[in-house]
Amino acid sequence: MTRFLLVVPPLVGHVNPLVGVAAELARRGHAVAWAGHAGQLTRLVGADAVAYDCDIPGTDLRRPPELTGPAAFRFLWRDVFVPLADLMAPGVHAAVDAFRPDLLVTDQHAVAGALVAERRGIPYVTSATTSAELGDSLAGLPKVGAWLAELLGGLRGRIGDPSATGDPRFSPHGIVAFTGRELLGDAPLPTERTRLVGPVIAPRPADGAFPLDRLDPGRRTVLVTLGTANVDVGGRFLAEAVAALRAARERIQGIVLDPGHTLPAGFRDPEGDPLVLDRVPQLDLLPHLDAVVCHGGHNTVCESLWHGVPLVVAPIRDDQPLVAGLVVATGAGVRLRFGRADAARVGAAIDAVLDPAGGHRAAAAAIGRGFRAAGGAAAAADHLETIAARHAGVPASH
Repeated sequence: MTRFLLVVPPLVGHVNPLVGVAAELARRGHAVAWAGHAGQLTRLVGADAVAYDCDIPGTDLRRPPELTGPAAFRFLWRDVFVPLADLMAPGVHAAVDAFRPDLLVTDQHAVAGALVAERRGIPYVTSATTSAELGDSLAGLPKVGAWLAELLGGLRGRIGDPSATGDPRFSPHGIVAFTGRELLGDAPLPTERTRLVGPVIAPRPADGAFPLDRLDPGRRTVLVTLGTANVDVGGRFLAEAVAALRAARERIQGIVLDPGHTLPAGFRDPEGDPLVLDRVPQLDLLPHLDAVVCHGGHNTVCESLWHGVPLVVAPIRDDQPLVAGLVVATGAGVRLRFGRADAARVGAAIDAVLDPAGGHRAAAAAIGRGFRAAGGAAAAADHLETIAARHAGVPASH
């Protein structure tokens, strides 16, 4: 038995891929614990999960919507991820003391896990939840790259091993990446110990249920979702999507997610057409969908493609434009400009991906076959077991 400690930021899209991996590790007889926001972990992972609480910032873990490009990147690291690491570090140390892990699995943006692991002499593996941060996204921005290296160096001096080198976002021991070559193309990987496992399709306790008998088999079914981290900017787009789906209701049944209740009252009708809901069990619903309209969130994109569902992608910020570019390059979807998308443009984009002549569904199906072959949770667990066995018996300063 190996003891795995999973360190995650308080971001749903960064936790969900590891939920199935944790379940697979437990099924194989290993001990699994989490370090992060305990309240969120209880909801996402389940009340029976062993979760060690870490402090998190009291402010919103998102950048202002008006920031884009290098300014947005700088904000995320200077004002979100580095302060998050400083706050999480004591909790990660406490989790290590209490749980005594053999291996840490630490999210790429929860760098407290990587730095505490190197300080304590415990091997760690990076969990990479987006294709956009596997390559050198700063290759064309050397000044920004140097700025980030200096920022991470200061953080390492405070909570890591000051004598260590290397980028804590990429573990030298191994990386589990929840994507595949079918989406990445031929982009180089960070290290030879990077394992592309595709999306993890496994039950998630927080997903709830959806009455599938409400789906109309005589119409195509389309889901519109902007994820959980974009409620501050999504209202206008969702209203245009509702209008587009209402105009096409004779042939398309729409399901629109509005978790932040940003739609006006006249647009919110859980019994209407389209259905407007707070949330759905996305993994249960995907096999019944003909298309997904989304923001380019990596989990939504990869889970849709795993099921062979084509996409309309309207990226908003962060890694989403890069992910949207990958989708378009594969032919599995079309792209909309989020800020300019009106009902006519949303409707035309949906029609485009639903049209068999466009080849979008065939491209999505091809990616899905590759993703399924990548192995998901089982492949991730295999990789983690291999790395843990490689380091078994290495003394650590628990």
